[in-house]
Amino acid sequence: MKSFTPLFAAIGAAFIVVTSFGQSPSASPAAAGAPPAGQPSAEQMQQMMQQMMELSKLNENHKLIASLDGTWNCTVKMWMDGDTSKKPDVSKSTAVRKSIMDGRYVVMDVNGKMEMPGPDGKKKEVTFKGQGTEGYDNVKKKFVGTWIDNMGTGIMMSEGDYDPATKTFTYTGEIEVMPGMKQKIRETVKLTDKDHMDFEWYEDRGGKEMKTMEINYTRAGKK
Repeated sequence: MKSFTPLFAAIGAAFIVVTSFGQSPSASPAAAGAPPAGQPSAEQMQQMMQQMMELSKLNENHKLIASLDGTWNCTVKMWMDGDTSKKPDVSKSTAVRKSIMDGRYVVMDVNGKMEMPGPDGKKKEVTFKGQGTEGYDNVKKKFVGTWIDNMGTGIMMSEGDYDPATKTFTYTGEIEVMPGMKQKIRETVKLTDKDHMDFEWYEDRGGKEMKTMEINYTRAGKK
């Protein structure tokens, strides 16, 4: 069943390509024995299928994100105004990472407690839940990710690269927390070692990038 999606995609892509040529004014009349105009030939279909199957294979990039599977204890630091010279708001959470789809993607479930301003302006403790999905897109040649949580209703999408020299992922994306208020973001994840990683979140505020969050991850049971 898992192969149906790439197969259908290949068939659809082949059909679109061949149809576009078949509708071209300069196209030659169909030769005897050739498929009707707008229909992919058996050879074209085979080539598309082979390419799609190659693009669906796992590689070292998928193994890299899968190596981070497990349970992590998190220390979250936040600077709402972007001034990191001030004392941050600190909270704790737990992140559980698990590979899915035979190692093609990783799902991360986050649970924790944090203090948020209430309607009266006073801070109160709330439960935070979030879920991220990560993968490596062989077509784009990019790491890709999504994020959802119980503090909003949107789905954030991002994509980026990995620098093996610094062992750092860098993702970019865009969020819209209020209607019409779109904001560019940048995330970095540095793999300090196999049991520690550091996440940093930057926001574009009026053309100036500001760091507003940092998360230090430690594998459960490690120090």
